[in-house]
Amino acid sequence: MGDGPELDAETTQPALRAELFVGDVGRSVAFYRDVLGFDVLREAPGGYVSIGRRGAVLGLSAASQLPADHPVRPEPGHRVGLGVELVIEVEDVAASHARAVASRQPGISGLVEQPWGLTDFRVLDPDGFYVRVTGRSA
Repeated sequence: MGDGPELDAETTQPALRAELFVGDVGRSVAFYRDVLGFDVLREAPGGYVSIGRRGAVLGLSAASQLPADHPVRPEPGHRVGLGVELVIEVEDVAASHARAVASRQPGISGLVEQPWGLTDFRVLDPDGFYVRVTGRSA
C-alpha cells in the first residue's frame, strides 16, 4: 500500500521504513509530531503521510483502505500492533520524555534506567502500537 519509490540497492545505504495502517491518519500524525517530535516529510494523494525523525521514517495510511483480505488489515474489534515494538533512539531521552509529558498524552511511562545502559520510556500510540523511546543515560 506504500507508495514510495523503489530504492536502488547498489547506490543507497540500507534503510528500514515501517508502515503503520491506522484508524485515523490525522490523529496518528498529530501523536507522532506532537508527542514524539516527528516531522511530516510528505503527504500523498489518498491520505498516505510519511513522517520522520533523524533517519526514522514511518508511513501512515488508513487501515480502511486495505483490501478485506490483506494480511495486515486489522480485524474489527482487535488491537493492532500486537507483537510489535517500535523503538526510537534519541540523543536526549530526558528531553524527549519532557516533550511527551508536556503534550498531556495519557499513558506515558516514567523514565527507566535499564541494566544494559540505556534509559527509556514507553507509550502506546492512538492505535495501540507500543513505542519505546530510548537513549544513553547522561
